Amino acid sequence: MPRAPESGATVNEWLAYLEALHPKDIDLGLDRVLLVLRRLFPRHPGARIVTIGGTNGKGTTVAALERLLLSRGRSVGAYTSPHLQVYNERVRLNGLDIDDASLVDAFERVEAARRGVSLTYFEFGTLAAFVAFGKAGVEDWLLEVGLGGRLDAVNVLDADLAIITSVDLDHTAWLGDDREQIGFEKAGILRFGQDAIYAESNPPRSVLQQAAAQKVRFRRLGEDYRIDRNTDGRACVVTDDWRVTLPEGGLPVGSLAAAVQGFRILEPDVAEEAIAQALEQVAVPGRFETLQSSPRVIVDVGHNPHAARWLREQIAKLGVSGQVRAVYACLEDKDSAGVVSAVSSVIGTWYLAPLTVPRGLDLPGLERRLEAVLAGHDRVRGCPSVSAAIDAAIADADPADVVVVFGSFFTVAEARQHLG
Repeated sequence: MPRAPESGATVNEWLAYLEALHPKDIDLGLDRVLLVLRRLFPRHPGARIVTIGGTNGKGTTVAALERLLLSRGRSVGAYTSPHLQVYNERVRLNGLDIDDASLVDAFERVEAARRGVSLTYFEFGTLAAFVAFGKAGVEDWLLEVGLGGRLDAVNVLDADLAIITSVDLDHTAWLGDDREQIGFEKAGILRFGQDAIYAESNPPRSVLQQAAAQKVRFRRLGEDYRIDRNTDGRACVVTDDWRVTLPEGGLPVGSLAAAVQGFRILEPDVAEEAIAQALEQVAVPGRFETLQSSPRVIVDVGHNPHAARWLREQIAKLGVSGQVRAVYACLEDKDSAGVVSAVSSVIGTWYLAPLTVPRGLDLPGLERRLEAVLAGHDRVRGCPSVSAAIDAAIADADPADVVVVFGSFFTVAEARQHLG
C-alpha cells in the first residue's frame, strides 16, 4: 500500500496518493464508502441534499440550481466531476472553488477515518467533499452523480430531492447496453416518498417503475412542466401556475428547466422575475463555451452520441456563413463512431487528434474507428495533438468559419489551456 502524505503535503501530493490507493479506477459499490461515511458522519448531515444524476446535462443543472439557491441567500456546497483545469473545481463553497488548505484538511480527515479501507480516487474525493461541506456548515448540498447512480459513491446519502437529467447510452461496460438497463442504474438515486424530477419527455420504463414502486413525487418534462417560447422567441419553462424565461446562449434548455423546477420545489415562494435574473448569471465552463473570436472557437465537453446530437443542434443554430471545422479527440471507451456520425452533417473539415491521458485513444486507433464513418468525407486531417489540431484549424479558417473542439473533458481542458 502507498504511504499517506505527511503533514504539510500539497493537493497534488494527495491526488497522487489517491490515484495509487485502490487497484481499480472504477469499482462500483457502496459498502466501502458507507463504512467510512459512518465514521465521518455518525448522524445524517443536517443539510438539505439534492442528488443530480443522468447521462448528460448534470453540470448545467448543478450550476443553475447553485446560482438560484445563492440568489436566495442560502449557503451552498456543489460537488461535480470531472474537473477541467484543477481538482479544486470539483468542490465549490458558495460559488467558489475550495482553497487548497481546506481541501487538504478534508483529505486528511478521510484518511484518518479510512483505517485501511480501500477507496477509489472518486470515492475518496466524494467523502472529502462531504467533509468540506460539513465543516463549512453549508445549508444545501448539490451532489452530481459520477457514474450511473445506484452504485455510485454519491448515492450513500439519502437526498431530499433527486434530479435525473437524461438517460442515454454511455459507460455501457458498467451500466448496460440499452436505455432500460441504464435507466435502472440512474433511478437508483430515488428514495421512498421523495420529490424527484425527470428532465426529458421520454423516460425509460425502468425509471417510471422505480418511481412508482417507491411512491416518488415525480415531476416530468411534458407532463408536470413544459418548455415553451415567449412571444420574443426566448425559451421559458412553464407550469399551470408560473412561467420563467430562460437565458439565451449555449446551455442545455432541459437542464436549466429542471433546475428551475427543482428550485420551485425547494423554494416555492420566489418571484418568477427573480429566478430569471439569477439564471442570467449561470456559466458552465466547457459547455458550448466560446474561447476566442475571428475565427470563433467553441469548446464542448460532449462525449457520447446523445451529447453530440445536442451539439449538432447548437451548431446549426449559429447560422455559420463559412464552414465548421471540428477538432475531435476522445477516450478509448467512448462510442467515437456514434459521436462523429451524430454531428457530421454540420461539419466541413475534421481535425483528428490523440488524447495522451489514461484511457485516451491514440490517433491510429481513432482513424481506424472513423474510417467507415468518414469514408465519403474528403476533408479529414490527422494531427499529433489537440493543441496542434486547434492551431491547424485556426490557420486554415476564414474569419466566417467556426472551429468546434469537443469529444472529452480532457480535450476541452487542453484547448482551454492552449488558448489561455
